[in-house]
Amino acid sequence: MNQSYFYLKLETHQLHMSYKNESRRVRVLLPKNYDKDVAENYPVVYMHDGQNVFYSSEAYSGYSWKVIPAIKQNSDLPKMIIVGIDNAGQDRINEYTPWKITESPLPEDIELGGRGAEFAEFVMTVVKPFIDDHYRTKADKYHTAVIGSSLGGNISAFMGIEYKEQIGGLGIFSLANWITSKAFDSYIAGKELDPEQRVYIQVGTQEGDDTDRQMMYGNMKQAYIDCSLKYYKQLIKGSVPIDSIRLNIFADEEHNEKAWAKHLPECLRFLSVKWS
Repeated sequence: MNQSYFYLKLETHQLHMSYKNESRRVRVLLPKNYDKDVAENYPVVYMHDGQNVFYSSEAYSGYSWKVIPAIKQNSDLPKMIIVGIDNAGQDRINEYTPWKITESPLPEDIELGGRGAEFAEFVMTVVKPFIDDHYRTKADKYHTAVIGSSLGGNISAFMGIEYKEQIGGLGIFSLANWITSKAFDSYIAGKELDPEQRVYIQVGTQEGDDTDRQMMYGNMKQAYIDCSLKYYKQLIKGSVPIDSIRLNIFADEEHNEKAWAKHLPECLRFLSVKWS
């Protein structure tokens, strides 16, 4: 293995979530020579499901986003800081869903969703200020991106609208907006979007897993494709230029980190076009 692989530095923090009265692990991947290039500031990419971001040994599926190899093997990418924010485990669906889930075949005594706004506020008012205070960042929105997959894509899409003054780039992988489609559609229709945002969207034609099938009726594969296409159209209707949106539909790709990791470098290239 190339020894330079280890020049990237990963630091760990525990940040307090006041609305849950608990701490959340947040890890920070610093670019090569961060400690030497003391006059340089860097763009920041925030990634949800932090357990799945860096190491396959701790990833839910046993396969991570391969962020460190992606950075090392794609030397054309600009230097950046990547922040992995852990999910809440069993409470993940609540934190990544801004609205109560009412469009699924859940038993009446089970209530899910609705804490996404609180989680988004934690990221933007606790995590981001901490990162900007403790590291040499380019803190403006043009150098700030958020990436997530599945429900992590849902909360990323929400944050991109709710915090458009602070977020300039979005990576939306396998969007699962079907889980609260009516609420999201109403929300995005009532908001003024940011025409300067860059949005990368991708979905596979073999999306959906056993957990998803417990949450909805109908064709799960088609639901994921429909979600991404509708979100793409909603962005265009909201005056986001078509050149600022990248939509990829990949034949035969499934709902997992292996598919997402494969295209992460393309996402980062697209989001970083105007970084300087």
